[in-house]
Amino acid sequence: MNASWPAHLDVGAVRFARPTARFDDVLTFYRDTLGLPVLAQWRNHHGYDGVVLGLPDTPVHLEITQHGSPPRIPEPHPENQLVLYLRGPEAVATAVAHLASHGHHPVAAANRYWPDRGAVAFEDPDGWVVILAPWVFGAQSPPPVRAGQA
Repeated sequence: MNASWPAHLDVGAVRFARPTARFDDVLTFYRDTLGLPVLAQWRNHHGYDGVVLGLPDTPVHLEITQHGSPPRIPEPHPENQLVLYLRGPEAVATAVAHLASHGHHPVAAANRYWPDRGAVAFEDPDGWVVILAPWVFGAQSPPPVRAGQA
């Protein structure tokens, strides 16, 4: 797979953003439990609380915001996912053990594609899904469907 940005779209960074009504719990999950680095954080900036978290490639970021009193957010949907592509099954096992040590447990993935290939799903405090996949998208092919899973 050779994917590149179109020449007319000179993108220097990408940010994924989503709202929350549990800002402190979600921040703790992504910053402290998963260990994503905080690149920027603010409180009550034009009525918003927010944090920008670095993902594995520095020009890719995850932004979490909270706004309103009480905060209003859309309900989570199982297809709204943050997929973290890890470097193999051992890396997934390490991440799963780390999350478990913080009291988080795997959840059923909405799509069999993920567990059939050795990925593990977790929910953050808002119920949004984080997938830990055992291959690097774009650099490796997904593992074949595990025996008995088809």
